[in-house]
Amino acid sequence: MTAASPLALYREAVERQGFAPDEAQQIAAARLDACFQALHGEGASSESRAVPGVYLWGPVGRGKTWLMDGFQRHLRVPSRRLHFHHFMRWVHQRQFQLSGTADPLTALARELASEVRVLCLDELFVSDIADAMLLGRLLQALFDHGVVLVCTSNQAPSQLYADGFNRERFLPAIAAIERCMEVVELDGGFDHRLHPGRACQRYWVAEPSRPSALAAVFGCLSEGQPTSSEPIELGHRSIRVERRSEGVVWCRYAELCEQPLAALDFIALADAFDHVMLSEVPRLSGAASAGRIARGTEDGAERIEAGERELPPLSRRDDGVRRFIALVDECYDRRVPLYIEAEVAMDELYAHGYLSFAFRRTLSRLREMQLARFGGGA
Repeated sequence: MTAASPLALYREAVERQGFAPDEAQQIAAARLDACFQALHGEGASSESRAVPGVYLWGPVGRGKTWLMDGFQRHLRVPSRRLHFHHFMRWVHQRQFQLSGTADPLTALARELASEVRVLCLDELFVSDIADAMLLGRLLQALFDHGVVLVCTSNQAPSQLYADGFNRERFLPAIAAIERCMEVVELDGGFDHRLHPGRACQRYWVAEPSRPSALAAVFGCLSEGQPTSSEPIELGHRSIRVERRSEGVVWCRYAELCEQPLAALDFIALADAFDHVMLSEVPRLSGAASAGRIARGTEDGAERIEAGERELPPLSRRDDGVRRFIALVDECYDRRVPLYIEAEVAMDELYAHGYLSFAFRRTLSRLREMQLARFGGGA
């Protein structure tokens, strides 16, 4: 066991940094350690193409990302660490650029394999049919070219895209993951994001008779910087702001979450600003509308005769909730503090609804943002 191996890093965190011992984390660290040692030629040739990857899955706050990042940070072979959304953005861009190539996914895998030995993907979650359709072939091509994958997810491979349309298109991806990666469940029963730390309030419940609490926060964060109310541009769309400065942007919920913005737009937002502020956030869960009937749909250039199928009951707010989840994910992954003023307390934001599972991670991340260790305080 080398000094910077995953297992050594875990033991140091427990013995010297005050981390709470967690048997599930220790087991996961040991599995990552075996992969780490194999990649560096201990127990297997460093040229071997048969090193299995690791798929860490479990509830929010169990330390999956922390373990993966420690593994990747100390690798002595070429590696790359990406949030899954960022990886899929790159895949779609390169696939478009390689249009006309006989087999663009194989070419893409060959290109990636020439640059990295290990690819680490955080928060693997599939909800888009376009992603589901290409992932099976892409993952297999990456494995065939010797790329070792280490991933984190809130779901076991068999649960990915569980209720997705044309899920049979995604089954090859699940098979590739289970064949070429060691699947490790990580659930020690404790959300480590709630480990005590100095508080830093970044969430307020609005009081109608009082000015917005975000005004004072904006003034503090923007001290010494010129400010304006000029709109910002996201995805060729003009977004109105309450205030903005060089490093801070303050928007209303309706502007960021109730317009047709995508995860790529929130990536651009986090690229441009160090702090994001969001006011007038309503109670996000609402009465579900009756399930609609969907008939045969177009899937790419091929007609898919689906017959009739019942779509899940959705609230009228759920499109906005999906964008809110994407915004929180991007801010969290980039360590960009998100300051929120909402109609209700945090635990009441999305108390029930079709997106409850996805919102658990969002709620955990919002809670961690209330600690000073997350980014800079106000």
